Amino acid sequence: MRNREDEFKLIGPSGTEEYNHSAVTLSCRLSPEISAVNMEIRWFKETDCVCVYKNREVTEGRGYRGRVSLDTQELERGNVSLQLRDCTWSDDGDYLCQVTDGDRTEEITVEMMRVVSK
Repeated sequence: MRNREDEFKLIGPSGTEEYNHSAVTLSCRLSPEISAVNMEIRWFKETDCVCVYKNREVTEGRGYRGRVSLDTQELERGNVSLQLRDCTWSDDGDYLCQVTDGDRTEEITVEMMRVVSK
């Protein structure tokens, strides 16, 4: 039986994450602010696995190698945001962040959209 203190939820940005340069951070954090170091974190774009954090290691998905990262020091503070570099139009869309702690999984969708500079 789990304690109520063990429960957490995911909080994302209030709107779409917009970017007009080659790098973007998809914001996602745990509430309350607890360490995610020993949790499993997965980021997906539709059916594609973008990256997986498990056993203190980050594995990048195919097509995302060298372009994605999690700030492993920020995981201590419950920040599970995804950094994506060298973005192209094909990166636009909905991203799913999934955090698993034991038998509990929480997930949230973050939308990313490129802004055209005028």
